[in-house]
Amino acid sequence: MATYPLYALRTLALYAQGLNKATHPASPGLDELYAAVERIGCVQIDTLQMVQRSHYLALWSRLGRYDPADFDRLIYDPAERRLFEGWQHAASIIPLADYRYQIPYQRNRREQPSDWYIRWLEEIADPDLVPRVLEHVRQNGAVRAADFEYHGPRRSSWWDWKPAKVALEFLFAFGELMITNRVKFQRVYDLSERVRPAWVELQEPSAEERDRFWIEQGVKALGVCTPGQAADYSYRKRGQAKAPLAALLQQGTLVEIQGELANGAETLLVHKEHLPRLEQAADGSLAAKRTTFLSPFDSLFWARGRDMQLWNFHKTLECYVPAPKRIWGYFCLPILHHDRLVGRFDPKLERSSGTLHLRALYLEPGIAPEDELVADVAAAMRDFMAFHQAKELVIERSQPEEFGARLARRI
Repeated sequence: MATYPLYALRTLALYAQGLNKATHPASPGLDELYAAVERIGCVQIDTLQMVQRSHYLALWSRLGRYDPADFDRLIYDPAERRLFEGWQHAASIIPLADYRYQIPYQRNRREQPSDWYIRWLEEIADPDLVPRVLEHVRQNGAVRAADFEYHGPRRSSWWDWKPAKVALEFLFAFGELMITNRVKFQRVYDLSERVRPAWVELQEPSAEERDRFWIEQGVKALGVCTPGQAADYSYRKRGQAKAPLAALLQQGTLVEIQGELANGAETLLVHKEHLPRLEQAADGSLAAKRTTFLSPFDSLFWARGRDMQLWNFHKTLECYVPAPKRIWGYFCLPILHHDRLVGRFDPKLERSSGTLHLRALYLEPGIAPEDELVADVAAAMRDFMAFHQAKELVIERSQPEEFGARLARRI
């Protein structure tokens, strides 16, 4: 069996994630935004907003500048709704075409409540609160947690949520409620049957069918991966992936190959539809030419170990690390240049003045600030600034200094 070189594996991984093309649509619309989400399976939601929130960044990384209001329309506008908020890779935005694969999880949550749920009911000593909140939504329409008054004590558990907010979140996990809108990023809940379009398929798959679907989707979205990484991508336990992987290999949907990773050769998985692309990547007819910046929550990093195996790059998120112990910065965005992760920067958007601050900018060891790299990063940075409606760029610190100076001149 031939061993595919590292550059071919990188190229296929970037192709599968929609991160390989040098150019992007001049004005991405609803169809392009939906296709980008469908390609990677789902987009992780996160609340941090040093710049745009992560789910908006994920689409910018693949499509360039677009109108975030269009993305919101796909999730929250009844006339355009093709996506929904659910639990997949953590809290995620998912195609409604995949909604049925959430149903076993929802049913299990309803029929076999978690220990957390039972402890919470005991804590508030109000077993009727959840059905009362559901009935309130049924009778009064969509609500936010803020619509429920609470004058009780603050608690240390449940992020200090008031009881009605916890009830809404459980009803959301049970599938009784869906997120119909966001107001200042606060969830607005309504009955699922009032949110979900009539065309959404509701036939519940078996647990085996669901796991095969998610594992196949994960391998396809990763391009190339180890068996354990196929589970990581869909937020499954690695043991849960063994049976669906065996079935998919037996039927020929997945294929084993030998690949040369940064830490040595290994047996890897590829979806059969990607085999021609892998051959093209190996002979150079498919290349990675994009320069862009990636959220630390980007799906490129969901499978454990790929940052080091494919790129010899340690992706970090240090927002939860005490400031004196941070090495890189609060919310560093990796820099993708062609098929390499060449650096990172820690941004903060000053919205009132339209200034984008790079509190730190780094190139990886051994990466020189050559003309092509500087020019491509500058072009990506101009688009990044336009996406954020930023008019000025301030580079506070750069390593090496030359990189920051040359980038600033280009901007």
